[in-house]
Amino acid sequence: MTRKRDNLRWWLATLAMAAGVCMTVALGLWQMDRAAQKSAWHAAQQAQASASMLDAQAVRSQLAASAEAAEGLQQRRITLRGQWLPAHAVYLDNRQMQGRPGFYVLMPLQLEHGDAVLVQRGWIARNFQERQTLQAIETPPGTVQVKGVLSGAPARTYALTDGDAPDAQNPQIRQNLNLPAFVQATGLALWPVTVLQTGSASEGLLREWPQPSSGIATHHGYAFQWFAIAAVLASMLVWFQWLQPARARRIHNTNTVSRP
Repeated sequence: MTRKRDNLRWWLATLAMAAGVCMTVALGLWQMDRAAQKSAWHAAQQAQASASMLDAQAVRSQLAASAEAAEGLQQRRITLRGQWLPAHAVYLDNRQMQGRPGFYVLMPLQLEHGDAVLVQRGWIARNFQERQTLQAIETPPGTVQVKGVLSGAPARTYALTDGDAPDAQNPQIRQNLNLPAFVQATGLALWPVTVLQTGSASEGLLREWPQPSSGIATHHGYAFQWFAIAAVLASMLVWFQWLQPARARRIHNTNTVSRP
C-alpha cells in the first residue's frame, strides 16, 4: 500500500513539473512569435516612411477607393497646402516632450476641395501656475504649406472622468479627442487620418515626436524569462524525480553491503 502511494506521488509530481515545463516553453515560443510579428510590422512601417511623398489628391483617391485605406496610409510622408482653422484648435493635456509635461496642439487645415485634415502641429509647455493659460503660438494666415506624416487619431491617455469632454474653464483643452465625435461637433469634412507635422521647432511649437518602436526587445526579454523558468523546472524534474532517488538508492545499497 505504501509503495503504491509513493508511486502515485511520484507520478503526480512528475506530471505536474512536466506540465510546467511545457507551459513555460509554450509561453516563450508565443513571445518569440509576437516578436516576429512586431518585427514584420516595424519593417512595414519603415517601408511606408521611406515611400514617395504624397499630396492631398493622392490621399483622397486612396480614401475614396477603400474604407480600409486609412490604415495603410499611416507613416506615409505628405505635403499639403491649405488654411489653418484656429477656431477649432484643440490642446491635448498631459502630453510630454523632452521629459516635460505640456500640450499637443491640434488644428484643422482647410484644403482647397472643401475637405480638411486634423494636423498635430506640435507641443507647448504647460503653465504650472495657471493650467488654463496656454502658451502663445503663431498661426500664419492665408495659404500655408505643411509637411508631415500621416498618422491615426491622437493617442489616448488615461482619464478619471470623460476625457473627451472640453475643460470647463478652457474649452480648447481636452484630455483626449475622439475624431468622429470631433467631426460631428465641428461639421468639418475631416479625413479619417491625421497629419503629424514634422520639421524643426517653429511658431512656438516643438516637434520632437516619439518615434515608433517595434517593441521586439521586450518580447525577447519575456521569452528569455519563460525559457529560463522552463530550464529550471526541467532541471528540478530530472534531479528530484530521477537523479536524487538513484543516488539515494546507491548510497543505501552501499551501506547495506558494507554492514557485517
